[in-house]
Amino acid sequence: MSEEYLRLLNKALEKVPRKSRTGARFEIPAPQVEAAGNKTMLMNFAEIAERLNRDPKHLLKFLSKELATSGAQVGGRAIFQGRFPSNTIQRLVTIYADKYVVCPICKSPDTSIAKEGPFHFLLCEACGAKSSILES
Repeated sequence: MSEEYLRLLNKALEKVPRKSRTGARFEIPAPQVEAAGNKTMLMNFAEIAERLNRDPKHLLKFLSKELATSGAQVGGRAIFQGRFPSNTIQRLVTIYADKYVVCPICKSPDTSIAKEGPFHFLLCEACGAKSSILES
């Protein structure tokens, strides 16, 4: 191969985004749900939000809307009005991760949400993809 070709190839490879993932598998902590009277407490709410790398307010808003109830964050816990089984909370956290965390192109969890005007985008740090998302 010519030296010119190799030089251009190396120049192009320098512009390709590097994967910021360590290779560790992305795992969401299992929700620790407790019922107290007519309230449901998600005990490890702060840990889940931190692992997803999302603002706890955004996650709380999503869960509250999907459960069709009011929710509040108290310390590291989330408290929802009504009784909900742990498998429902687990399913909703998984839906949230699929919709707002995992890149639809490369399936990397190394993403962030950016707002541009009235639109929200999922920006992937691993592959550089920019995907539109609907804010609920």
